[in-house]
Amino acid sequence: MFPQMMQSGLYDFFFVFIFFIISIALSLVMVTFNALIGPNFMGEKKTDTYESGMAPIKTAWMQFGASYYLFALIFLAFDVDVLYLFPVLLIYQKGAGFSELTALILFLFLISLAIVYAWRKGVFIWR
Repeated sequence: MFPQMMQSGLYDFFFVFIFFIISIALSLVMVTFNALIGPNFMGEKKTDTYESGMAPIKTAWMQFGASYYLFALIFLAFDVDVLYLFPVLLIYQKGAGFSELTALILFLFLISLAIVYAWRKGVFIWR
């Protein structure tokens, strides 16, 4: 069985399959042990909100302005966009051409337009 697997190139995937089976088995064993050994009682503190060991002061159901969520989404989008600039930096170390430079300038221009648009819409103004 193993010589045939080595010839067909499946030998490397055999170990991946073994690790997959072991991870599924360990997950099932941990969940089962937790259900059998772990405590199963529901007290009055079990349903309370837990915030860093402090007793809650107010209810957790407060309304936030949509600007907080928009700001977070814009931050996340630009954070990911900046990650795309790192491979570009590696390409320019090897000596890229004019077409790569124009693509980079277009990319940065579109990012700048998105920032200007969000700024004009008032996303960065806290009310």
